Amino acid sequence: MTPHTRSMPAEPLRIGLVVPPFINVPPVRYGGTELFAAQLAEGLKRRGHYPIVYTVGNSQVDCEIRWRVAAGRWPIESVLESSLEDLDHSSWACEDAAHTCDIIHLNNAPGLTLSRCVPTPFVYTLHHPYEPALSRYYRSFPDVHYIAISRYQARLEQMPQLEVIPHGLDCRRYHVAAGRRDYLCFIGRIAPIKGTHVAIEVARRAGLPLKIAGEVQPMFREYWETRVKPQLGRDIEYVGELDLAGKNELLAGARALLFPIQWEEPFGLIMIEAMACGVPVLAFPRGSVPEVVADGVSGWICSDAAEMARRAVTLNLEPGACRAYVERHFSVEQMVDQYIGVYEGCSHRSRATPAGLQLAS
Repeated sequence: MTPHTRSMPAEPLRIGLVVPPFINVPPVRYGGTELFAAQLAEGLKRRGHYPIVYTVGNSQVDCEIRWRVAAGRWPIESVLESSLEDLDHSSWACEDAAHTCDIIHLNNAPGLTLSRCVPTPFVYTLHHPYEPALSRYYRSFPDVHYIAISRYQARLEQMPQLEVIPHGLDCRRYHVAAGRRDYLCFIGRIAPIKGTHVAIEVARRAGLPLKIAGEVQPMFREYWETRVKPQLGRDIEYVGELDLAGKNELLAGARALLFPIQWEEPFGLIMIEAMACGVPVLAFPRGSVPEVVADGVSGWICSDAAEMARRAVTLNLEPGACRAYVERHFSVEQMVDQYIGVYEGCSHRSRATPAGLQLAS
């Protein structure tokens, strides 16, 4: 049975998808969690379920949205203010979803406390690198069903209910272009952990032009001013932040996506976005990279900048093979299937309301 001919569920589930109240779903530009939420929600709707996304009011995801914050505001200006806003949003969303949904699916930590107060099953997707304090916090809520987005991420956690569901893409929104591919590209936050400065080094070693796209967040302004901006010129170009159409256009002429990360990446959605456009990924073997990039098929896993530059020069991987790899291993249909399995398992397990607690009417 193909993904588009799967039968509708006998009993549709109502799923409350709670995301932080700062970025639109789907995101206009930056926002990996919000892109994931949009792809999952729309995939669930196509399968006959009823997702409700708790997000900001000007989101354009194709399903019901509920909100307290009218419009996205990013980047955040005050950590304290944003933390309180996230707590308020998550608490309200969980209470509302407890009255109307079969499952509450969290994508931010503040709502977890509510899992003790309502009988509705909770699912929680981890979108961040390993943080010991958060891991200890998660273990305080053993009834929650946790989802890691890579095997690497899962190996670092110890929650009793934990499984791995990789991100998936709706590949129909990504296009493989014909024609010359004569420059390298870097797409991501302009930050030391993302290795923008290393991408510049790789391009210079390879003697190939580089186009850089991504957000310069306030906390990394000094990095931008000292390590990246002075390197810009005829062959090293900054093209700003890009929306989906802009990413498709940039990737259409790219020889490869450079992913020289300096941290343990929990997944890296941009890697599968690039491969869906037929663009191979050249990456360092950190975090989830060996799970996402098929060495010699959809890219090359490189030990250092020198090897990455050599691979960039001699690259001969087929765009069609990159696209087919994503369709086989990282489709939105596969991701949705796995989440439905989790939701159904949770909804079939009865959970009594904790003693002494009642839902507000």
